[in-house]
Amino acid sequence: GKSTVCKLLAQYGVAVYDSDSKAKELMNSDEALRKALCEAFGQECYNAEGLNRSYLAEKVFGDKESLAKLNSIVHPAVKADFREWAEAQNSAYVVLESAILFESGFDSEVDTTIAVLAPLEERLRRTVSRDGSDRAAVEARMAHQMSDDELHAKAKRTIVNLMLEYLESDVEQLHKMLCYEARL
Repeated sequence: GKSTVCKLLAQYGVAVYDSDSKAKELMNSDEALRKALCEAFGQECYNAEGLNRSYLAEKVFGDKESLAKLNSIVHPAVKADFREWAEAQNSAYVVLESAILFESGFDSEVDTTIAVLAPLEERLRRTVSRDGSDRAAVEARMAHQMSDDELHAKAKRTIVNLMLEYLESDVEQLHKMLCYEARL
């Protein structure tokens, strides 16, 4: 849902920062980040291809302390990269796409927040179809994210993503509002 909303906003010329993709990129390209990850989790974090995601996932999956440590290393680097990126943009406003906006503290980096919601079964179906993941793995990932009720309560705006034609109209209205607010 959030990626679809971001793609629709990009069609209006809005600059979109995908924090998940950038985190993966930075974990491979930023030497200080690589060093910190190796110090925290071992040299096995990297192999000949770069970041050894399966090894790192094994280290942090189900271990709240290890996951918190990983996040304390990666999130500041992504925030700094986002700030630098945002300053270089010239669109009316920029969008920070994040699956864990509130959990990561990235909500402090933006002027407004938008939750993109859909029924759980629909999100599961879409994710399994898109990623080719198994349903149990997707459910496990979702268990670490905020519920729709929590997101709705925390976000300043909410978009419900059920049907593309309605979503396109909602995003057009959202874009007009954000352009107006950016001029204030």
